[in-house]
Amino acid sequence: MDTLQVHGFLSQALVITDDNDFFGPSSNDGSLKYTEIGANASIRPRPDVLVAAQVLSRRAGGDGSDARPALDYGVVDYQPYSDQRRTLGIQLGRFKNPFGFYNQTRDVAFTRPSILLPQSIYFDRTRSLGLSADGVSLYAEERMEHGTLRFTGGVGTPSTRDLDDQLFPAHLGMDVSGSTSSIAQLRYEHSGGHFTAALSAADVNLDLGLGPSEGELNFQPWILSLQYDKEHWALTGEFALRRVSTTDTGPLPGSDVTGESWYIQYTRRFLDNWQWLVRYDSLVSNRDDRSGQAYEAQGRGPAHARYADDITFGLQWRVNPRVLVAAEYHHIDGTGWLPLRDEPDPAETQRRWNMVLFQLSLRF
Repeated sequence: MDTLQVHGFLSQALVITDDNDFFGPSSNDGSLKYTEIGANASIRPRPDVLVAAQVLSRRAGGDGSDARPALDYGVVDYQPYSDQRRTLGIQLGRFKNPFGFYNQTRDVAFTRPSILLPQSIYFDRTRSLGLSADGVSLYAEERMEHGTLRFTGGVGTPSTRDLDDQLFPAHLGMDVSGSTSSIAQLRYEHSGGHFTAALSAADVNLDLGLGPSEGELNFQPWILSLQYDKEHWALTGEFALRRVSTTDTGPLPGSDVTGESWYIQYTRRFLDNWQWLVRYDSLVSNRDDRSGQAYEAQGRGPAHARYADDITFGLQWRVNPRVLVAAEYHHIDGTGWLPLRDEPDPAETQRRWNMVLFQLSLRF
């Protein structure tokens, strides 16, 4: 029992927008419907076995039904081999998907550089799909003279919680369920993390049901991640190509498009416990129709629903190791990552909009 660890966290944010709602009725005097509460525990029954789990209650707009507590992750982690140079391990259960720099720890505000992660890569709109999977994950770590090389790969069924009305308009009544999928990441950290590079890839499969009609959705992202981190500042960038294909599902025709996402971010640490950030974040839903004009000409919705360019300025103050206060401002052109739950009719959204967020986070 001396290996038992229990931790928890709580984050509450205020979201204010001038146009378009985000995480609740934010354009009407602001929204407090962005809350994250979590508790996790781990124990080592043997030196080579770790049992760990986390329960999370998260509200991000909606009617509150998504705030019911759920298992965020829960794994039995067995390391058959580990020494000073090399580690091999396997995880069984609900594991966190290894993609990008922030996905595996994105629920804890203290691990994020900003209140909102870059939405072009880390969609909050379809967060559950990329967050975790039920299955098996393998990992290997090689510690070399000047750096560490780590591989992680898994096969399982992705979570589809609350995806029905986020991938497709709610009035369609589309039923979405997970199917066998795979994900992998190769990551290299040089000189104690001063330079980090990672390549992530996935093959995600979903089953679609619309009345008597059935179909499939396949999502194949590739993400290149780079970071240069000095003592007081860090420069981070990630680039992704995202292929999304669907088969015919009743009245919905099949499609096959490749989207593009990237961001570049500069963070600066000062006065020991303060940090500011500036970031440019870009999303295009279809590389062959970057402006969305062809999409609009087909009568499928406004052009600005197919892209989003976001300029972000952020500030964080770590009051002490257990308390974090943050604020940030976003100027956005486009609504490509706006949650359908908050704005179910894209035709009523505004192309250019602004957002301010304030957040208080606690942990123990």
